[in-house]
Amino acid sequence: MHRSLQQPYMSHPRLRFPVLLIFLMAAAVLSAQASILIPVNGVVHDPSHRPVRGARVTLKAANSALQFAQTTAADGIFHFASVPVGVYIITVKASGFATRQQTVTLTANSQPVLHFALAVATVQQSTTVHAETSALSPDSMTPTTLISRKTIAQTPGASRTNSLAMITDYVPGAYVVHDMLHIRGGHQLSWLIDGVEIPNTNIASNIGPAIDPKDIDYLDVERGSYEADLGDRTYGMMDVVPRTGFEYDRQGQLVLSGGNYGQTNDQITLGNHTERFAWYLSANANRSSYGLMPPVAHPYHDAENGYGGFNSIIYNPNPNNQLRVVSQLRTDYYQIPYDPNPNDYENQLDPTSQLRDGEHETDGLVALTWVHSFDLLTTLNVSPFYHYNRANYQPGKNDAPAATSSDQTGNYGGLQASIATVLAKNSLKAGLYSYVQHENDFFGSTFADGTPAVAERNRVTGGIAEFYAEDSYKPSPWVTFFGGVRESYFRADVTENYVYPRVGVAVEIPRLHWIFRAFYGRFYQPPPLTSVSGPLLQYAQASNTSFVPLHGERDEEHQFGVTIPLRGWTLAADTFETRANNFLDHSNIGESSIFIPVTINGARVQAWELTLRSPQMWKYGQVHLAYSNQLAQQRGAITGGLICYPPNSPDCAASQAYTPLDHDQRNTLNAGYNAHLPGQSYASINVYYGSGFTNGVQTTQYPGNYLPQHTTVDLAAGKHFGSRYEASITALNVGDSRVLLDNSLTFGGFHYNAPPEVYGEFRYNFHF
Repeated sequence: MHRSLQQPYMSHPRLRFPVLLIFLMAAAVLSAQASILIPVNGVVHDPSHRPVRGARVTLKAANSALQFAQTTAADGIFHFASVPVGVYIITVKASGFATRQQTVTLTANSQPVLHFALAVATVQQSTTVHAETSALSPDSMTPTTLISRKTIAQTPGASRTNSLAMITDYVPGAYVVHDMLHIRGGHQLSWLIDGVEIPNTNIASNIGPAIDPKDIDYLDVERGSYEADLGDRTYGMMDVVPRTGFEYDRQGQLVLSGGNYGQTNDQITLGNHTERFAWYLSANANRSSYGLMPPVAHPYHDAENGYGGFNSIIYNPNPNNQLRVVSQLRTDYYQIPYDPNPNDYENQLDPTSQLRDGEHETDGLVALTWVHSFDLLTTLNVSPFYHYNRANYQPGKNDAPAATSSDQTGNYGGLQASIATVLAKNSLKAGLYSYVQHENDFFGSTFADGTPAVAERNRVTGGIAEFYAEDSYKPSPWVTFFGGVRESYFRADVTENYVYPRVGVAVEIPRLHWIFRAFYGRFYQPPPLTSVSGPLLQYAQASNTSFVPLHGERDEEHQFGVTIPLRGWTLAADTFETRANNFLDHSNIGESSIFIPVTINGARVQAWELTLRSPQMWKYGQVHLAYSNQLAQQRGAITGGLICYPPNSPDCAASQAYTPLDHDQRNTLNAGYNAHLPGQSYASINVYYGSGFTNGVQTTQYPGNYLPQHTTVDLAAGKHFGSRYEASITALNVGDSRVLLDNSLTFGGFHYNAPPEVYGEFRYNFHF
């Protein structure tokens, strides 16, 4: 957010979405690939490297009953066309040979090619190989972090409904500041649910993840270097594999919790599966007297509550077709915290002592995916989807100096699908991603000083169509070349067309098994459909601001990295630079809490990142570390949305020199250990260190360019009592480390980090 502006907008004629784009969506056979589904290829041969015909290859999920099976042909080759992201155990059996097993980890955009050399059996011999493939293999140029359902359950605080700890504890450069998730210096992030990219262009309108963490089977977080099939969000993509019911056999689970601040986070789940059909259903509810980050150390007027449900259905009518449906509906309410002391310096800069605001949020989605295999090598994915999102910010009846209303409702209807095939040493993909968006927004403010009230409703329709084609060429097992192109056509208040390339390479050093990767690519992010006219525009112009149409953000990224395996440990290091034109951010109108998206002339994010993971199957537990050294900067004037007015005024002059963004933090470290203890018990610890965010308002108390550094420690311990019961206790910020985290003006003004929280949780597993 930027303090150089205080008010918004300028009226714009409403432009209708082109009929051509709607026709393309309705008629399209192809669309953006559901990257959640991964091809797995391999060959089975004997000790003399001759192919083994008739070998039975079984691919089974490590944490559920999900299973795929094939028999090798005369050339010994097997191919599973569409396998969800996750950890799997592959078993190969053939008459006269010893059985072989291998654990493989599938992440988005990986395309593993496995080789099984079968030994001749002596009586009844079995060989098991527990070597786990790297989460970042030579088949992918994208740095990823894979988090499992078990890891989420055991990470302190990660399984709570609106928690983002499953991301911030494991992903370098990920943190929550002014109640929004940021990764790699940006907050324009994408969520893919069951492989379907869910659009939401409204910045700063929602809090928390797009799905309850307890409904996740695996979360694959990708950080830049995307192939052409992944869309527009440069900074991070959260690829969610939801629970499906394959982990249940007419079973369910009841989760109950309670702790300080009157918090509770409860859920009931049910699921079942047969060989061809699986379903999963959940319902949850939560409340707490501590919700958003408060402007002072002690939270006032800071309650939250919510409830929702999630459903997943998978049906396999025959070996060549699969139908998948996911749906979700959720609503949340947040009180907006305030500083009760009008004499505090915070209230001199951002008066909140007389505000009693609240925000209601509603989010619903449904996505249907049809997966069709034409043959062993060619697969079609088609996914129509609908997304509803509403953020309704309402003031208290006695608010001062301004009572703000902001009701933003977005409806998105679209289609994604893809076609992929393997031709010789080439893996080819092509597709389209498209949606129509209808935005219905109301903004209003009344003022205690007698300034005339302003109110306005805007309805805008627009949308985007994106086409892509790409190739992954693997001339040998140790090198893969990537190349692709993506075209975006956007139309709303503005019309934009952008074609952008993406290229990369991943190389494995023989014997050492070090993997080097390099990437260069460009990205286009469509702008929010925000428009302002009438009294609200006049109010903005009276405060030396105005509104101009928003254009899409255009990014250029180059990245280099290496992954080093050592005795089951994996060390990955990356360095990147992202340059952005029309960098998307947000600002507020005057002294109101109406937040309007803006674009900044330019931004630059430079960083190097480090992750360290111990073996997944290490019997004593698992160590994890994520570190980022980052510089996120901006330059130039605000070019779209809420701009300085009149633009030729000396007060609107902006330097072209780079200055830190309000969410810039130079050093971010998360380190933890999830321990496996005797007696079906576990204990987890996570230590977070931040060097301090940009100091937007320098004072006597905080005179430096950055706010104070801060360290927090989170703990959790739990025990299983047989197969039915589990109890755990979690303590967050056990050292009671409290600091001013940032002084931007989103959701209640300044923001202190979270106070200590302690809660217990009980899980009961049952059959029905």
